[in-house]
Amino acid sequence: MKRNLQEKLKKIKILILDVDGVMTDGRIIMDDSGREIKNFDVRDGHGIKLIQRYGIDVVLLTGRKSEVVLHRARDLDIKEVYQKVFNKKEVLVKILKKNKITAAEAAFIGDDVIDIPVLRAVGFSAAVADALDVVKKTVDYITQNKGGRGAVREVCDMLLQAQGQWPEIAAKYEFTEYL
Repeated sequence: MKRNLQEKLKKIKILILDVDGVMTDGRIIMDDSGREIKNFDVRDGHGIKLIQRYGIDVVLLTGRKSEVVLHRARDLDIKEVYQKVFNKKEVLVKILKKNKITAAEAAFIGDDVIDIPVLRAVGFSAAVADALDVVKKTVDYITQNKGGRGAVREVCDMLLQAQGQWPEIAAKYEFTEYL
């Protein structure tokens, strides 16, 4: 990992996630009754739980509104969820104030143009591998994994490694390989 990235990641106290295209692959499935179904990656969920255990809070910030998002947030013990947000940077300011942190202590993962103002404002920004090219040009890091396919976990593992938690995790789960 590049030193500049590692220095940015060391400061992070909160990870803010877009949902569609980041936590999911961006597809929305609807049944005949209009019920929405989204696919979430279980490894992304485990990565979220790991960073929470090591003191990094997680917030969801999405442009759509969906009950599925609330269910997933509850499942992962994510307390802050902002839906149907058209001005994400405005809400970022509220998140920072509520959590008493600076922008340098926040990370954000996005995939679309609505995310660019937040990606430019935070201390560490990432785009998923299948994000729009204009988004990729804005960020500190582009994940190797696609949205809904391990991109969130990839960033969670980077955070844990940069903040010195990885050796404890490796010992707990009895493996020796490092990122």
